[in-house]
Amino acid sequence: MPHKRNPVLSENLSGLSRLMRSYALSAMEDVALWHERDISHSSVERIIGPDATILLDFMLSRFTGLVEQLVIYPKRMLVNLQMTKGVIFSQMVLLKLIEKGVTREDAYAIVQRNAMRSWQEGVEFRELLLQDGEVNSQLGSDELAGVFKVENFLKHVDFIFDRVFGAKT
Repeated sequence: MPHKRNPVLSENLSGLSRLMRSYALSAMEDVALWHERDISHSSVERIIGPDATILLDFMLSRFTGLVEQLVIYPKRMLVNLQMTKGVIFSQMVLLKLIEKGVTREDAYAIVQRNAMRSWQEGVEFRELLLQDGEVNSQLGSDELAGVFKVENFLKHVDFIFDRVFGAKT
C-alpha cells in the first residue's frame, strides 16, 4: 500500500509476535515435565531459549526503528476523533452519571440511547445529552463540558510512561 509508510515493518512485527507467542506455549507445556525422569522438555528448551531471545532482540530493534521514524499528525488525529461526534466520551459520561447516583444499568441505557442516536443521525453526542432530561437532572452543562475534554484521556500518561519505562516524559 503505497500510501502507508511502514506497512512491511509493522506487518513483520505482527507476524513475529505470533511466533514469539508460540514459544511461550512450548515453554508452558514443558513445565509439567520438569520433575519427570525423561528429557523430552530439554530439546524444546534448547531451541526456544536462543531463538526467543534472538527473535526478541530483532523485534525490539525493528520496533525501535519504526517508532523513531514514526510521523505523527496531531491535527489529523483530532479530526479523526471529531468524526465520532463525541461518542468516544460515552464511558466518561456513564461514569459521571454513576458518580451522581444513577444506577449503572440506568446510566448505561441513557448513554447508549443517546450514543446510538448520535451514530444514526450524525448529531453531536454532547448536544443530545444536553437535550436529554434524564441527563440534565444529574449533570449541568459545565459539568458535562468537563467530561468532553480529550485531555481527560491523557491525564495519566506521565504515570504510565514512568511505570513502563522508568522515566518521565
